Amino acid sequence: MRKSGILCKKYMCRGFFQRGIWFFSSCPEMELETVTVNVTIQDFVADVVSELFFRNMQQVSKETMFIFPVDSSTVVHTFYATMGDTRIEAMLWEKEEAQQLCKATSGMENLRYLQNQWDLWGPVFACFLGTLPPNREVAIRLCYVQELPMQSDGAAQFCWPHELFPCRKDIRWIYSSEEMSENLHFSICLKSAHGVSHMAINTSSTPLQYTTPDQTSAQVSLKLPPWMQDDLNLLVYYRGSHALSAVVERRDPKAPPGSLLGDPVVMVTLMPSIPEVESNPCHPGEFLFLMDCSLFKDAQNTLLFLLKSLPLGCYFNIYSFGATFKAFYLQSVEYTQESMDNALGRISSICPDLGGCDLLGLLRSIYSTPLLHGHPRQLFIFIQRKISSEEEAVMAEVYRYRDHHRCFCFPTNSCDSFNLSQAMALETKGECVCIHSRMDMTSEAVRCLQRALQPLASGISLRWELPPGLEVSVIRKAPEMIFQGHQSSIYAQIHGQAEDPEVGEGAVTLQYHVGSQSFDYTLRFSLSPSADNRLPVHRMAMMHLLWKLAWEGTRRTENGIWHSAVKSSLSLGVQSPFTSSVAVRMKQRDAGHHDSLPPDSSMFFSSSCNLVPCQLLWLRGFRPVWFKSTKFWMVQKCQLFLEKFDCKTPDTEALTQLSASCKDGEHPLEEQAMEEPPAFNKSWDWTISPLSTRLCDFSGLRVVVALQKANGSWALTAALAFALGLSKADVEGQRPSEDVPPDAWATVLTLVWLHQYKWKVSWSELLEAKACRWLQDQADVQLDECVKAANSLLGCFVEPTIFRI
Repeated sequence: MRKSGILCKKYMCRGFFQRGIWFFSSCPEMELETVTVNVTIQDFVADVVSELFFRNMQQVSKETMFIFPVDSSTVVHTFYATMGDTRIEAMLWEKEEAQQLCKATSGMENLRYLQNQWDLWGPVFACFLGTLPPNREVAIRLCYVQELPMQSDGAAQFCWPHELFPCRKDIRWIYSSEEMSENLHFSICLKSAHGVSHMAINTSSTPLQYTTPDQTSAQVSLKLPPWMQDDLNLLVYYRGSHALSAVVERRDPKAPPGSLLGDPVVMVTLMPSIPEVESNPCHPGEFLFLMDCSLFKDAQNTLLFLLKSLPLGCYFNIYSFGATFKAFYLQSVEYTQESMDNALGRISSICPDLGGCDLLGLLRSIYSTPLLHGHPRQLFIFIQRKISSEEEAVMAEVYRYRDHHRCFCFPTNSCDSFNLSQAMALETKGECVCIHSRMDMTSEAVRCLQRALQPLASGISLRWELPPGLEVSVIRKAPEMIFQGHQSSIYAQIHGQAEDPEVGEGAVTLQYHVGSQSFDYTLRFSLSPSADNRLPVHRMAMMHLLWKLAWEGTRRTENGIWHSAVKSSLSLGVQSPFTSSVAVRMKQRDAGHHDSLPPDSSMFFSSSCNLVPCQLLWLRGFRPVWFKSTKFWMVQKCQLFLEKFDCKTPDTEALTQLSASCKDGEHPLEEQAMEEPPAFNKSWDWTISPLSTRLCDFSGLRVVVALQKANGSWALTAALAFALGLSKADVEGQRPSEDVPPDAWATVLTLVWLHQYKWKVSWSELLEAKACRWLQDQADVQLDECVKAANSLLGCFVEPTIFRI
């Protein structure tokens, strides 16, 4: 859920919100007295009808504004506010007509003030309510539908913020539940064709009461709000498999057959079961690394670890963006030894660019390139600069292709576009991590790459089985892939008339692959569901259909399609690219007359009503977010302590010598040619912090990583021996047997060396796993003897079991 509320213009409190969470911002003068909420949850869609009663507790009048953050999983379809005998109602109009009406609306500066001055970020529904006299009440009615997220255990999660419960002035409210319940009327109806199993809720409530013998419907009501600062969290558990669920909603009998409203609509929720695949999996994928040019100096080593950690067989590309953007390759290339070496060589040639930040142009270029079949696209975006006024356009592009890719975003702690980065990650079900240091950048990027390499469901398809005479028209199709722990909602319209009315059941089969394994689940569903007057599934389907039409370029010149899109948007109150909101102030006696009528410009000539500022806005504010990282804090505190007392250790000099020797090229030229990838530039800066160099030999680690081959192995060279603190003669002399291949012995020796640093650095886990898989494919490794020899040579005590991944 997301947070909303009544705002006093003078005392707008600061807040930050994100998808899935509400933040309620209100001035202390506005007290929320009474709340009435009716929620109907059917599988994974919620239909919410809420009434909120606020009172101005001050002795002076206050200007008030209502805001409601929205996202791509929420459709607000009804809003009105009542103050005395005046009612302010939000209505949808054709977009151009709404823009003309807004020009004639006084007080639009209130919304411009909100858009440009307040520090919230993202899309919100906002309506200026005007002046509320002292001790007067305003009643808000807000109705919306929302797709609910599915938890890993298959539960549907519904949230409601603690701020939208009646105010508790005194701790004594605990003992006056009767008085409290008078101001709280919160009822929840649960429905599912699977059957409602049980629920979990974090507050006092009535027992779950089944309202049907087959337990497909149940009710529950709140007795008290959650304690103190807790939001209401409700988890609903259904019977049966979680991989597939379907909700069929009956047609609106008043709408003509063939239209979206005139036909039944089905919502299918997919959450494939994704088991762990075999120990030597093929990790197909397309990995795109997008780097802000101003970060290249600090991010070169992060790219080194990422490139070295990629699996053979995947595809990759690297993009730099600033005032312009450049790609290393015209299109993604297969990950091989040659392409890896070439990319590493080109990284050091990137020049810093402190100009603009054309992320929008870069994303459009990426999205215009076709997807590689069987290779899910995942973006790693490192950003430091502000995107300025293009944020809304960036999010529109990300939303359009959200089913085709996933974004992992890494804004720096000084980045002004953190909110945008977070929204991109949330919309594509990726992850956003704030970067505080180079150490954070590398460790977090590699951790996200580990997540990106997890098994996923691909080759997803749905097969429909309906009675003769019926057919399905898919509104929102199944995605190319579904990542582990994620879900996807599909919407389809059911056309036609069944030849045999007695056959009232259909079926849908989900098919997908995980690695080389194939899976399929079949779900049968009723085609005669109970009627729902509020049509929540139709509203969600309508939203997706209207955006689909907008992306396909529907214009006024296509009169039939355009007119139908506008009419559909107005009929269900679903805002779209074709319509916009305008609020009307009218007397209560006129409100009932207009409830049943479509918007008509002639009503504005009435003296009993006028226009009110009300729009769906994109806020451009920013509020810095403090991230508490105990690990980072401890490192910095220890670093300051050591520097204060000017502590020095012999390790520092050794590291300096190693770095200098690498730069000066002490080895013969012919030896250098076979020892290391010629593309690697050892002059890269690897300074993290004085403490970091005391904790671990990062210079040596950097060299070791640079020498690893694309297949995960290491060659037995003098450069590798030197990086491990050994001589090449010692390394060759300790090889257990002539039958052990040199590269196998070098790989075991390096893995034992790397294993010493696991408690200090987790970045090497993917590299180690990659090397272990390579070892498992080799013959005559004599693993136990090699590990014993490596322990003796390095002075370690590593068990051979670490190689059995």
